[in-house]
Amino acid sequence: MLCDDVKRVVYFFLDGTLGENKKQDFNSHVGLCPSCQARTNVHRRLRQFIQNRLARMGAPDHLRIRLSRSIRAFRAEV
Repeated sequence: MLCDDVKRVVYFFLDGTLGENKKQDFNSHVGLCPSCQARTNVHRRLRQFIQNRLARMGAPDHLRIRLSRSIRAFRAEV
């Protein structure tokens, strides 16, 4: 695998959707190429940051109660 190949498939690798052969090629190349290793680490950290920021948060109790009441009132009207 070449550096350009690593650039194209890094997100597939991080998603775990890269085929087994390509995954081995990717790991071999990244193990030997400091530039691609650094790039992969940056993408990994960026991906983790985004996942943390988009983590699912529950609605506050008071909002859930208001929404439930509104939905019940709407259904009663219909």
